[in-house]
Amino acid sequence: MYAKVIVDIVHEQLDKVFEYHIPSDLEGVLKVGMEVVAPFGNGNREISGYIVEISENCEFDPAKVKDILRPASKRNAIEENLIALAAWMKEHYGGTMIQALKTVLPVKKETAIREKRYVRLLLDEEAGRAKLAEFLNDLRMKSRARVMAALLENQVLEQEFIIKKLNVSKSVIDALDKQGIVRIESEQVFRNPIKESKAVWEPIEYNEEQQNAIDRFREDYLKGEKKTSLLYGVTGSGKTEVYMEMIARVLRDGKQAIVLIPEIALTYQTVMRFYRRFGNRISILNSRMTDGERYDQMMRAKEGAIDIMIGPRSALFTPFPNLGLIVIDEEHEHTYKSEQIPRFHARETAIKRAELEGAVVVLGSATPSLESFYRVQCGEYEMFTLKERSKKQSLPEVYTVDMREELKAGNRSILSDKLRELMRDRLDKKQQMMLFINRRGYAGFISCRSCGYVAKCSHCDVSLTSHRGGKLVCHYCGYEEKMHEVCPECGSKHIGGFRAGTQQIEDLVKAEFPQARVLRMDMDTTREKDGFEKILEAFANGDADILIGTQMIVKGHDFPNVTLVGVLAADLSLYADDYRAGERTFQLLAQAAGRAGRGSEKGEVVIQTYSPDHYAIETAAKQDYEAFYEEEISYRKLMGYPPVDQLLAILAEGEDEELLETACSYLKKYAERVGKQEVHVIGPASPYVGKVNNVHRRVLYFKHPKYEMLTLMKDKLEQYIEVNAGFKKLRIQFDFNPMGIF
Repeated sequence: MYAKVIVDIVHEQLDKVFEYHIPSDLEGVLKVGMEVVAPFGNGNREISGYIVEISENCEFDPAKVKDILRPASKRNAIEENLIALAAWMKEHYGGTMIQALKTVLPVKKETAIREKRYVRLLLDEEAGRAKLAEFLNDLRMKSRARVMAALLENQVLEQEFIIKKLNVSKSVIDALDKQGIVRIESEQVFRNPIKESKAVWEPIEYNEEQQNAIDRFREDYLKGEKKTSLLYGVTGSGKTEVYMEMIARVLRDGKQAIVLIPEIALTYQTVMRFYRRFGNRISILNSRMTDGERYDQMMRAKEGAIDIMIGPRSALFTPFPNLGLIVIDEEHEHTYKSEQIPRFHARETAIKRAELEGAVVVLGSATPSLESFYRVQCGEYEMFTLKERSKKQSLPEVYTVDMREELKAGNRSILSDKLRELMRDRLDKKQQMMLFINRRGYAGFISCRSCGYVAKCSHCDVSLTSHRGGKLVCHYCGYEEKMHEVCPECGSKHIGGFRAGTQQIEDLVKAEFPQARVLRMDMDTTREKDGFEKILEAFANGDADILIGTQMIVKGHDFPNVTLVGVLAADLSLYADDYRAGERTFQLLAQAAGRAGRGSEKGEVVIQTYSPDHYAIETAAKQDYEAFYEEEISYRKLMGYPPVDQLLAILAEGEDEELLETACSYLKKYAERVGKQEVHVIGPASPYVGKVNNVHRRVLYFKHPKYEMLTLMKDKLEQYIEVNAGFKKLRIQFDFNPMGIF
């Protein structure tokens, strides 16, 4: 048996593996992820490394391959599991082993250690009093006297307290230390990013559906069944309360839990709810934290100081020693897919980590991803269903406004008459409202404001995207046509892209409703640290009447006084150049609608659209996920898109456009040859942004019913790229089942 070992995960130049022979006495003992000691270099110096692959075959001359010496003496089971996970990610998603390791082991980053220093009195009472009297009799020793007097009352004091409160310099303390009167001690202090709250958790009474989900989870857990489950519940059905009860069950067994959330913006409310239940045994991770803060939280988890970690996808790699449960809230969100190599998806990666560590995975959403619901239908996942809101509130009443009719009536504003009317009503009643501008796919598609026509590709069933030079382009197959000056359906001149943003909406609302207190939440207003928390806390406290924002305001938030939600320009994501456009639109609209009426007052929602008859908008207005799923999955089956078939995208980038075109054509020919006509190859095509900083870009797509076939294709293409020098000047990356096109 042979093992591939990576010997250093810090230095880029050692981004490769070395092959070693496994001695017979270590066969069956060594596993992927395990740290071992092996001879290295001409001098055979002993180095430690991690096993990333074990096989029966040797790629080199067996006679020249050295033996692994032994497992590392201080083996770290947590780290071994994460190394094994990195090896799986590299194989499953592409990229290099070093890229995968740096993803799962962020604790390797160097960061300053934070310490707290203490001063301890070494003299007994009698000797201390004598020394105090000596200092008091010497005018030059007044500072030392103050320190002695304080230490006689409290034998140990913080050094910072002595310096600041007693007005004593550090040199005085150092002098006492040298004299053997005191000893300076220090301990490592880990930063805690959670601001403590005095709020107390009050046990709740679960409704029948919630209790059923809790009982079924408990039953499976006690049986030792490590299933992946989908908690499918309408907005406001109390999924978070169910998560917490599941976590409590796991914690009673001395295990830990990870809770993934899709956006930093969700952290504030989520953390406060968990803090009320579990106290300071929780922590958070997010990209707004410093390296030092992130490092501290990883160390706290590793040393058992916390039981629950909450955060976006990076929190998945928290080094808990005894992981029992991974919860992925709002599991449908595209942010769970990494945009960096390896382009992993947190859902699949969480399932793999749970498999390695004997943990359980629970996915939760009011609008599940098609992938998850499809796997439920195929029997791969179990499903718990919450069809009612937790406090029996009715779902909001939804009004769909046809903006084509508004235009005909002379209203050219982005606010419909219906929405204006309801906004006035809410201001009179001192109730709150949220205005959501759907900007995903912002300037991509071209539509007619008079009849709703959208320019679409006749080959791929996605919208054509406007490019400079008056071209409309399909980003899947490369089809092009000229920009329309008039609508080909009705002849109207009101055809073009949509132009509106949160700032313009804010200005309009303030002009029309000067008495209203308005908050805006987007990337501009949340740049500073804790920006999300400040805005959300202000809105929750009733400091504003209207909250305006992009998709970050419609996910997971619970504001009881919000009784009106306005969705502006629902079509912007509907006709994005992406096969997931219908799914994303449904999810955004259903989630937005779910923010209304979560308190005692009934909620209302206004969806403004130029395509009121589209199935994604119709089913979102009815909050009918099952009807949407049936319609959408039929299109996916017809077109051969995930989750029915699997998709691999390859993005190639290079400064030499001619070389790039040649390389892509060779890649396509090679793929068609090794795929033996089983793999459907599309492209190469130009993505939406065909050139960035003088770097040209092309994309290829591969379709096949089986994921394994595409990973095999990826492996062969990686080998082909590695042995052909023409690819050295190009950057090539792989993305399985992409959440959007490049």
